[in-house]
Amino acid sequence: MSKETESVWDYPRPPRLEHSSEHVIVTHRGVVVADTTQSIRILETSHPPTYYLPMTDVNPDVLQAVAGTTFCEFKGVASYADIVVAGDRIPRAAWWYDNPTQGFEDLSGYLSLYPGRLESCTIDGETVTAQEGDFYGGWITSRITGPFKGAPGTLGW
Repeated sequence: MSKETESVWDYPRPPRLEHSSEHVIVTHRGVVVADTTQSIRILETSHPPTYYLPMTDVNPDVLQAVAGTTFCEFKGVASYADIVVAGDRIPRAAWWYDNPTQGFEDLSGYLSLYPGRLESCTIDGETVTAQEGDFYGGWITSRITGPFKGAPGTLGW
């Protein structure tokens, strides 16, 4: 995968998925939540990439499924889990699609995490900055340029 600068305004709508071999590590309170080189990036106009991680590379001891779902017009119905580490519960910090819609079937068996709710998310050693707002799960690195949807006043973009 190229390490060139990417503008989120060059990403498509509807979004596309892209397999990535970048090294993604997520930790919280010193516990490894996920460690993978087999992620999937979702790329959508105006959004930083959202990384989906294979559930086989996520520590199952930190996930506690919770009730409730949401619907994405592109990917389908999402389920959620709290992340619980060392007595710290992070509500609905992870989500996945049990039956992703056509075109997003590769997301089956993967989950995503809100990077701003966890202690550390890195991609190839670079600390990720979370997308603003509490709805979107974008992962911003130095090679991703905006402006990004999610901040106050950007809902109508």
